[in-house]
Amino acid sequence: DHVLSMDRNINVLVLDTEVYSNTGGQSSKATPLGASAKFAISGRSIGKKDLALEAMSYGHVYVARVAFGANYNQTVKAFVEAESYPGPSLILAYSPCIAHGYDLRFGVEQTKLAVETGYWPLFRYDPRRAATGAPGLELDSREPKKELAAFMNNETRFRMVERMDPERYQRLQKQAQVEADRRFSLYQQLAEIKIPVGQSTEGGEA
Repeated sequence: DHVLSMDRNINVLVLDTEVYSNTGGQSSKATPLGASAKFAISGRSIGKKDLALEAMSYGHVYVARVAFGANYNQTVKAFVEAESYPGPSLILAYSPCIAHGYDLRFGVEQTKLAVETGYWPLFRYDPRRAATGAPGLELDSREPKKELAAFMNNETRFRMVERMDPERYQRLQKQAQVEADRRFSLYQQLAEIKIPVGQSTEGGEA
C-alpha cells in the first residue's frame, strides 16, 4: 500500500491465493468469508479485504483484477495497460492454490466458476480514462448467473466447515452470497461514475 501511495512508475503483481501460502496456508486479510484456514478453522466470519478498492481510492493508481484461466484477452489487456501507465499499477490475479483443497487439474474450470458466480469480478481501473471524463472503471465481467455455492462446494477449504458444523456452513454460505452480490453491485455502480474534468481558463487553473 505504501508504494502505491507514491507517484513512482512501478508495476505490482499480486498472485492472490487468499492465504499465506508460503508459510503453510494461514488465514490472512485476503481469506474469504466462509473459508477454513489455519487460525480460522471454523470458517472466516468476515469478508476479505478489498485491496483493489483501496488502491483505486488513491485515484492515481492503475488497478486491474484478472483471472487468466477465465478470460485470457482481458488478462493480456490489463498487463499491456498497466505497463504503459506512467505511474503505479496494481494487478490482482486469481491464483489457484493447493490450500484451496481441490485437484488443481481442474484449476481452469474452477477459475471460470469464480468469475461466473461473481466471486472474482474482472475489471480494469485506468486513471487516464477518468481524466477524459469517462468512467475510470471498466467492468469486464457479466452479471453473475450462477450461485456462489457452485464455486464454494468444489473446495475443501469451504466444505471443511460443513463437516464440522453444517448449520454454520449454510449460514456462512448465505452470507458469502450476499457479500458477493453486494460487491458486484458496487463495481457496477463504480463503472458508471464519471468524474468531472476541469477545463483550463486564461489566467486560472484547471
